[in-house]
Amino acid sequence: MSAITFDRVSHSFGERQVLRGIDLSLTEHRIGIVGANGSGKSTLVRMINGLVAPSSGTVTVDGLDVAKKARDVRRLVGFIFTNPDNQIVMPTVQEDIAFTLRRRGLSAAEIAERTTAALHRFGLAEHADHPAHLLSGGQKQLLALAAVLVAEPQVLVADEPTTLLDARNARRIGELLHSMSQQVIVVTHQFALIEGFDRVIVIEHGEVVADGVPEDSLDSYRALLA
Repeated sequence: MSAITFDRVSHSFGERQVLRGIDLSLTEHRIGIVGANGSGKSTLVRMINGLVAPSSGTVTVDGLDVAKKARDVRRLVGFIFTNPDNQIVMPTVQEDIAFTLRRRGLSAAEIAERTTAALHRFGLAEHADHPAHLLSGGQKQLLALAAVLVAEPQVLVADEPTTLLDARNARRIGELLHSMSQQVIVVTHQFALIEGFDRVIVIEHGEVVADGVPEDSLDSYRALLA
């Protein structure tokens, strides 16, 4: 597993401070992050691949300072957004998956082979030539996963990946997240998605208020909500 470290990380958007002195070392296989809306959890995970830079402190992935080596870090860390429309960039399903690989300097044959494998892995082979924007919500999220994972990152960060999905597709995405060999970090409000994870972190008002096995952390979070 990769070693992701937050060292005295704080962040503000203008006058509003959203993270305060975060110290974390993330090394487990599957980590969940929960917290109320506005707690800072999405800002926290977006720092892992450089989508947000800390106002102070440092975030490192396997020793790489994300703020200084964002391009190198993004080869290690894939990111899934809540809304897959935010990351689907090509007209067809097949082209969208292949686009990730074209930026890696691979041969045409290797791109075709890995794209085909990803289409089958995520149940999208029958939709290879379909317009990506016409897929269902669940299929779009599968496409987003396929387009990220085809590049074989070491870490997958998913920011509320099932929020916009119906129960069946949410369950399928959950099963995929549980089955991956990559280190997986998931922000969610849906506790079922992180059942069986190694660790759950609770963020409240920009600070870590609970950190441990899922049962203990989620009990602490429920107490906060009450």
